[in-house]
Amino acid sequence: MVKLKDPKQGDSEKITINLGYVDLGHIDLLVQEGFYANRTDCIRTAIRNQLERHREAAEKSVVRKQLDLGISHFSRAQLEAVRARGESLEIRVLGLASIAGDVSPELARATIASLTVLGALHASAEIKAALADRML
Repeated sequence: MVKLKDPKQGDSEKITINLGYVDLGHIDLLVQEGFYANRTDCIRTAIRNQLERHREAAEKSVVRKQLDLGISHFSRAQLEAVRARGESLEIRVLGLASIAGDVSPELARATIASLTVLGALHASAEIKAALADRML
């Protein structure tokens, strides 16, 4: 497993939210008045401020739940080595977990006992289906 401890590295994930017209109007007003470059900048800043506001509680949860913070990548060679040792992984990631495209569903099932991802999981549809009963 490759861990990059900087959670700002890597690509971002696109999300969709629904806002009321008044909230959206307030955002547009702040953009128009020059406080933010665009709607996305305003919303991203608001989210970061909320995350910072709850940072201490979140950090305690990361430790309590034994989450790896950042980006964790699992290659075929790494999973084959886990299988050769007769071991299995309990993967817990806050950030991005990715499973290489050349990992077969059989190898994933043989080596991944559980998978918890708070953030994003980049894996093929076949891998996700093979691990569906192990995702927490």
